[in-house]
Amino acid sequence: MFRLYKKLPKLDIFYIFVIIGLTVLQVYITMTIVDYVQGIIKAIMLVNYHNNPDEISLGFSVILNGIGGWENVTAEKLTALGVPLASQDQILAIAKANVGDIWFNGGMMLILALASMLTQTVISVLASFVAADLSANIRSDLYKKVQNLSLAEIDKFSTASLITRCSNDIQQIQLANLFTMRMIFQAPVTAIWAILKFQGSASELTIATGITLAILIVLIIIIMSIAIPKFKTMQKLTDALNGVTRDNLTGIRIVRAYNAEKFQENKFNEANIKFTNVQLFTGRVLSFMSPLMTIILQGLTLTIYILGSVLINNGTLDYAGVTASTMLGTQLIMSFVMLMMLFMMWPRALVSAKRINEVLNTKNSILDPKEDKEFMEVGTVEFKNVSFKYPDGENAVLSNINFKVNKGETLAIVGATSSGKTSLVNLIARLYDSTEGEVLVDGVNVKDVYQAKLRSKIGFVPQKGFLFNGSIADNISFGDENKDLEKIKRAASISCATEFIDAKEEGYDFLVSESGKNVSGGQRQRLCIARCVYKNPEIYIFDDSFSALDYKTDKKLRENLSNEAKDSTKIIIAQRIGTIMDADKIIVLDSGKIVGYGNHKELLNNCDIYKEIALSQLTEKELGL
Repeated sequence: MFRLYKKLPKLDIFYIFVIIGLTVLQVYITMTIVDYVQGIIKAIMLVNYHNNPDEISLGFSVILNGIGGWENVTAEKLTALGVPLASQDQILAIAKANVGDIWFNGGMMLILALASMLTQTVISVLASFVAADLSANIRSDLYKKVQNLSLAEIDKFSTASLITRCSNDIQQIQLANLFTMRMIFQAPVTAIWAILKFQGSASELTIATGITLAILIVLIIIIMSIAIPKFKTMQKLTDALNGVTRDNLTGIRIVRAYNAEKFQENKFNEANIKFTNVQLFTGRVLSFMSPLMTIILQGLTLTIYILGSVLINNGTLDYAGVTASTMLGTQLIMSFVMLMMLFMMWPRALVSAKRINEVLNTKNSILDPKEDKEFMEVGTVEFKNVSFKYPDGENAVLSNINFKVNKGETLAIVGATSSGKTSLVNLIARLYDSTEGEVLVDGVNVKDVYQAKLRSKIGFVPQKGFLFNGSIADNISFGDENKDLEKIKRAASISCATEFIDAKEEGYDFLVSESGKNVSGGQRQRLCIARCVYKNPEIYIFDDSFSALDYKTDKKLRENLSNEAKDSTKIIIAQRIGTIMDADKIIVLDSGKIVGYGNHKELLNNCDIYKEIALSQLTEKELGL
């Protein structure tokens, strides 16, 4: 948690010191109110005795009449009457008592109460601002960190877990910090101040309060030791619950197509029941706190009244002192109750902070070089003895890959499922780093140039086309804050998307839902291709991006790319022989190895795997055999 406090700006640190100062002032005001409460009770009692001297004693009333009234009472006359010195001060105070003392003490109580309310309001506002500002900074840093993590690091965290860490975990930290800044200073200051003021009261009351505090602390330790481990479990179960919910919503079409609603419901219920049971357990444990606090507080109040009544009868304490002791005891207990609330929040917040730091402290395996190299060629991609395996994988996905594609050429990659096609093109954009060998773009190793500079040259259409919430125009011009409508229309035309866009009433302003669920698969692919074309890159990478297109659209789109982007290099992964047969070079992958390299005619003659794939789709006549 304390590592996260480094993200506090200087202004917020200043506000924290202001909060500390205002907290001390607020506690001072509260303790001063206790003094004025004691003062108003004494004033009322003194005025009552002043108006009814016979309540002191009948003999004193007679003596007072003989003296000539309260205004004539002096220390000399009381001494002459044989009044003990211990009683003279009280009698002189009664003589001077007036209703103005009551109004003064009451007025001061009201003023101090308003000052306390104002102080608490300012503390709450400042604490809310600091807690929200800290959370905003953590959220921003966490988002940036996730954005910059390579796929290898992102794979270590599930999407549901990252969402939880960016939302629920940060919320837990914000709430804990909000209550901390409001209570962490106030509670100990109140406790210490109350204890110091207690020293001025009877020792019996001090001992009773001390025993009560000891009982309270023991109970808090017992309850927290039971609840804290469950808080750690709760955050993990939150991840699981979010994961099931996300899977169900993302794959809702598949769920309904397979009539698997009940199956998904059972998975959700299982995760929900586990989460609920932990919440119920911690809730039941913590539910004991409120009644225990009430019993302890009321027990202390009752003890002070019982002991106070004995002390009043013995003449060692007055009623005002008992009332002040009750208020101080209440303040003391409430300060520990505030600390208890922090103990309830901090364990879960500490777990959340640890989970956030796990992401922030994750070292990225793909980093920019210290010095950026300049590109030496244009539109070239070359693999030199490249091998690759995933961080957690045992076997290599790609082995000893060698090829080069020049500017304006089209390279096609074909192979069976899991032959390493997608892994190969991921290395070009440096989504992963090769385990061995070199991947060169424009004559420079991709590890020797800045990632942003490298990716600015590449247009990438992934295997699973993804569209963002927003208009069609926003999706095509994604990443360009100053979108150009003419470029958008040109990109849509090249990708053969104009026809279905113009058919929509809103045209390019048509709002695409999350992941493009309100457009067909073919339309989604064409929009993803249009997004790539809009970028006008040196190198196009299409990872099985034509699979949802009909043959006519597929052919037309490739013709458009050949005409409109003839100077750009194109790398195409496809399963259709018809899509790749016109490519300048074709790579045939099998189990991560190149088993065929050449053009269509060459591979038909010298690569059995390619020929087998081709004959599974086209006749010998169509293939020219």
